[in-house]
Amino acid sequence: MAQQVPSESSKSDTKTSSDDLPTRVGWAKPLVLYQNYWLNPERLEHIIPVREHFKPRSDDIILATYPKCGTTWLKALAFTITTRGRHAFAAAGHPLLAGGRQHPQEVVAHLEVPNPAGDLTGIGNLPSPRLLATHLPLSLLPPAVATCGCRVVYLCRQPKDAFVSWWYFANSMRGDSSPPIEFDDALSMFCEGFSPFGPFWEHYLEYWKQSMERPRQTLFLKYEEIVSDPVEAVKKLAGFFAVPFTEEEARGGVPEEVVRLCSFETLSGLEHNQAGDVARGDSIVVGKSMFFRKGKVGDWENHMSKEIAKKLDDVIEDKLKGSGLVF
Repeated sequence: MAQQVPSESSKSDTKTSSDDLPTRVGWAKPLVLYQNYWLNPERLEHIIPVREHFKPRSDDIILATYPKCGTTWLKALAFTITTRGRHAFAAAGHPLLAGGRQHPQEVVAHLEVPNPAGDLTGIGNLPSPRLLATHLPLSLLPPAVATCGCRVVYLCRQPKDAFVSWWYFANSMRGDSSPPIEFDDALSMFCEGFSPFGPFWEHYLEYWKQSMERPRQTLFLKYEEIVSDPVEAVKKLAGFFAVPFTEEEARGGVPEEVVRLCSFETLSGLEHNQAGDVARGDSIVVGKSMFFRKGKVGDWENHMSKEIAKKLDDVIEDKLKGSGLVF
């Protein structure tokens, strides 16, 4: 079924409307405030059409993440789990390994990131069941996502680690020609809720509440949970995707093979993930290696004193108070 694609006039209207939105500088690029979230205005041109024109299907799987919370890992895991019947785990034949030479960011279409086929066209033409990804908060996705029966996996992370990872990523995006974003300045902005796709707590809470209300459709995961027991996380994902591992697969160590194939050590060590840029359909250039830094839990301790960490901890406690979501 062909996906409806926004017309050229709707694109120009979107661009014009972004000029009238509140704007603030401080990160790699100025951000605009749209529907209570801070967004890259260039990305907004593609976000609004997603809400207006994307038609979710009941068998879609949508991987939703706040930036720098394990998106690359989740894409690799989900892709490998759902396609294990088509691709052998051998290096010569698997798309993510040396034979296929594809980056995890390239094997799962991102809703608000134009693909080489152009906007929503390529996504609309994908056969069912589709595996899709997004950084959008639930409120910026079409309302049908919450009701059509599609499955949503949301992955978040201890905010202190998410912030540190984002700070490194943002400075990499600035390049050598621009002065770096100071750590303290970035932390203050993050604590204020001013960051791409922020406030982070609102992003987390939208999916957290949805997972409480519709647990069969929304699986809420923390990055730390996957790190702690990746094999169990892989089994949970496979069950949620309605492609559970058979007894024979379990005895044969298939869940463990998925974990090994998708590990940080395996994927970050591949030559094709260290050179070149991720294939996209817009002017934003992101090097493949930028998606692999450390992937460690607790790295914030190498960057924050206890006093500085408490500043963010106080924000987390205040904003999540009463929700049941804790870190």
